[in-house]
Amino acid sequence: MDDPIRPDFDGATDRGRVRASNEDQFLIAELSKFLLVHQTSLAIADSTRLEGRRPGYLFLVADGLGGAPEGARASTLAVDQVLRSVLGTMPWFFRLGEHEEDFQGELKGLFEKCQRQIRADTRENPSREGMGTTLTIAYVLWPRLYVVHVGDTRCYLFRSGLLEQITEDHTVQVPAPRGPGPAGVRKVLWNVIGGSSDEVWPEVYKETLRPGDALLLCTDGLTRELSDGRLAEILSASRSAAEATSTFLRAANEAGGRDNVTAVVARFGEPRPPEAGPETGRAEAALSDSAAAAAPES
Repeated sequence: MDDPIRPDFDGATDRGRVRASNEDQFLIAELSKFLLVHQTSLAIADSTRLEGRRPGYLFLVADGLGGAPEGARASTLAVDQVLRSVLGTMPWFFRLGEHEEDFQGELKGLFEKCQRQIRADTRENPSREGMGTTLTIAYVLWPRLYVVHVGDTRCYLFRSGLLEQITEDHTVQVPAPRGPGPAGVRKVLWNVIGGSSDEVWPEVYKETLRPGDALLLCTDGLTRELSDGRLAEILSASRSAAEATSTFLRAANEAGGRDNVTAVVARFGEPRPPEAGPETGRAEAALSDSAAAAAPES
């Protein structure tokens, strides 16, 4: 089994220079199994927090549909549903080798739960009909990477100086409305959470990570302003994940900032021992396997 790698990660979001509000959301979370000892007659050295050796990491970006009502609400509902669903099914996230096909089904099930949540909300509030969101999630249990995806938010793998788009944009090209200039085409999303359909079609991608790899998850507010070559340049030149995300947002706004822009970066360096405890200021949510399995769904 490969030694665990604790990534350097950061996320950032900005409304851009044109939009009045920000409908993007992002999330970075660490999933770990640990036992918190309150009292015992045993001699436990230094710490009463006994943590599993291989934490998992969850990275997520979502882009509420700007042309539909309540885009920010849709992306918020989706992220909230993912959090609650992961807590309820956390044991699956540590059994990749045993039940890989079942685990992929659980990932797709996350998106179906998000779909039901948003559709239920629009039925209760007809004025929100049509609201929707894209959603891209990357889960890492070193060295395995799983990406599950709907829409045109993207996940990239940066390896040995080369940038590869892992996800496929769920868009089609249609004729653009005629204006004073020449006729053109525009991209339209055909697969989102919510929207006008009761169904969603998530795709799952798998990869084996290597030391030195980096992941970039981002909304189309970044990719419409910066080419893949420019994204690779920034990742290569950045000394940290935080430097990369701040540079991405600044460069996107300097290039026009026509949309909300969000970027999440995770850089996987050399293996190092896990830390003794949680980082200061980071919120944790932990359930035992039995408690997690019994957690109610929303």
